[in-house]
Amino acid sequence: MIKINEHYLKLQASYLFSNIAKRVAAFQENNPDKDVIKLGIGDVTNPLPAACVKAFHDAVDEMATEAGFRGYGPEQGYDFLRETIVANDFQARGAEVNSDEIFVSDGAKCDSGNIQEIFSLDTRVAIPDPVYPVYLDTNVMAGRTGGYNDDRYDGIVYLESTRENNYVPDLPQEQVDMIYLCFPNNPTGSTISKEQLKVWVDYARDNKALILFDAAYEAFIRDESLPHSIYEIEGAREVAIEFRSLSKTAGFTGTRCAYTVVPKECMAYDQNGGRHALHALWNRRHCTKFNGVSYPVQRAAAAAFSAEGKVQTKALIDGYLENAKIIGKAIGQLGFEYVGGDNSPYIWIWGDRDSWDFFDLLLDKAGVVCTPGAGFGKCGQGYIRISAFNSRENVITAMDRISSALS
Repeated sequence: MIKINEHYLKLQASYLFSNIAKRVAAFQENNPDKDVIKLGIGDVTNPLPAACVKAFHDAVDEMATEAGFRGYGPEQGYDFLRETIVANDFQARGAEVNSDEIFVSDGAKCDSGNIQEIFSLDTRVAIPDPVYPVYLDTNVMAGRTGGYNDDRYDGIVYLESTRENNYVPDLPQEQVDMIYLCFPNNPTGSTISKEQLKVWVDYARDNKALILFDAAYEAFIRDESLPHSIYEIEGAREVAIEFRSLSKTAGFTGTRCAYTVVPKECMAYDQNGGRHALHALWNRRHCTKFNGVSYPVQRAAAAAFSAEGKVQTKALIDGYLENAKIIGKAIGQLGFEYVGGDNSPYIWIWGDRDSWDFFDLLLDKAGVVCTPGAGFGKCGQGYIRISAFNSRENVITAMDRISSALS
């Protein structure tokens, strides 16, 4: 008799964004004449940068010739992309990362979910609340949690991110082995200073713990005093793995290209205390379960780092940040407290009411889709998240509708 992995039965309902999509689909079916503006899921709306499109086309043309055709590529990524990433994303900022420590993949979501496979099932996990659901759900699937009680899973250490701590969690009060951090944060849009991040790095070094650092939104940082990478912090190479993505940076949500950095100094331990390099373990997993990102996509990704590509990519990000300012201004004028939007594409709004009720109100009265904060965790109850990923025209229209509905 074939049996299921019963840890999947602990998962609460459907994945957050699938649930939102079902609600929106039902609304549109019942209201076919109403136009809906989606500011919920963090999906970009602008076309790929022209430099990336050209590189994509050129690479496909190469593949159409005998001389230029490529079959299976290196699972870790082509050297031309890995070297370009290191030079532009790390060495240019004084962060020590080597090209062979880059693992190119089809998404930071995939990597942040898959990375937990190389760790023991009795690993004590600390996860922020509110949080990007993938961090939590993949550990539930793996069996690192107990049952679900009072909106939380037993066995997880929750790091509360609230107004009181400016949405940067405090160190855990109990021993943990693996810590998820995301800055600029999804969903709150909050940022972390170098001094604050160093506290976490020092904690991990002192406790032989590991930090999984999600930097998917680092390109939105405009305050140059803020760290773009955890490797700007002394000692981080020993205790941190970093995830990056071109999805929000260069519009690759549908094209799929990201990468994970696993420094060779980064260690974990076996049951006898023996040290093992995580770089080798992740490389083994990557080679076994992943066939690599396609050559044309990697050529397009590399073009995002060209002189032309940088200008075009920055223009895309600046446009989304301008949208965020429009949203923040309108929300502030309505009297709501909010955070984010200045170094992040997300605006985290205190609604002082049930999150799903607020979601339904904006959908029903304004035809605008947001994301209910409760979907990100217990500390998200009472909040909604509005995304800046849409056209300027749609954002202005959406905020006019919200202002009318809530005035």
